[in-house]
Amino acid sequence: MNEELERYSCQLTLPGFGKEAQELLKQARVLIVGMGGLGCPAATYLVSAGVGTIGITDDDVISVSNLHRQVLYNEEEVGQKKVVVAAARLSKQNPGVTIETHQTRVNVNNVAELIAYYDLIVDATDNFETHYLLNDACVMAGKVLVHGAIYQYEGHAAVWNMLNEDGTRSPNYRDVFPEANAMQIPDCADGGVLPTIAGIIGCIQANEAIKVITRQGEVLAGRMLIFDAKSMQSRTINIGHATKTNITTFGEDSRVATISKEALKKILGGDNLQLIDVRTVEEHALFNIGGINLPVHELEHSTELLQANKEIIFYCASGKRSMQAAKWLQEKMPGIQVKSLAGGINDWS
Repeated sequence: MNEELERYSCQLTLPGFGKEAQELLKQARVLIVGMGGLGCPAATYLVSAGVGTIGITDDDVISVSNLHRQVLYNEEEVGQKKVVVAAARLSKQNPGVTIETHQTRVNVNNVAELIAYYDLIVDATDNFETHYLLNDACVMAGKVLVHGAIYQYEGHAAVWNMLNEDGTRSPNYRDVFPEANAMQIPDCADGGVLPTIAGIIGCIQANEAIKVITRQGEVLAGRMLIFDAKSMQSRTINIGHATKTNITTFGEDSRVATISKEALKKILGGDNLQLIDVRTVEEHALFNIGGINLPVHELEHSTELLQANKEIIFYCASGKRSMQAAKWLQEKMPGIQVKSLAGGINDWS
């Protein structure tokens, strides 16, 4: 106990914090979904603060392009699983915290089971499909969700589904974004992102999680914080007191088929295959495995280039953009043969 008092002495002396708040942190169980640019700083500071159990979920491996903003990793760890490396580093940072690892991508089949054990969920993912999935699952399970998102020089954060004193729940993601066409909004690889904005928003997420757990301060429930790193200005948008949505299901799994690297290598060059690289022109020029280059945000304006009589296989660096492209095409052209290269070409060699 003396060691704990020394470790947490600076926060224990905060006005209104004290041992009771620290004990609440120690008893808390927090799940962080996504160990990228947001997940790394969020996990770092939640571990530092003494959250008793932290779950980390990600199915991706570390790539060189991650390193400028995903600060838990280094160049020697490229190709390794993010959750494995992150868990080892976080455990060294604070051995008193239990780190639970989930080497999986969240989907409709596992989301309910994943979040069931935890008190609070941190959405540190980078795609719309998972934002909606986590939101809907947390609403249905009565869990608080700490949301964050970044793009270029901007980021935003909010706390969804907080229990109000009158028994209602605060607004959730669908109250602000009923639906979105993710094909219109490039991800970090296509649109770019300032590395410091990931740290800022990730730290804000950790800050909100600590406030929710310890019942300190005014939580970002019913409000959204928007931060612009170029102007160093922030604004808070009031969303409302209570949710106006009625979420009863997270629907059917809309994921498309995938193909492994081994299987693709066997059929490369075949006449019945159209291979499409959905990364940027610059990424394609540095290294590619063939096919045409059609960046994901340009896809819907270039459908004439698609050969519907062939099996279309999209690929990218990690498999995220190709899955997004394949999902969009499957919805746009039902019945078309389309697959996404699982895991991307980061470790193609």
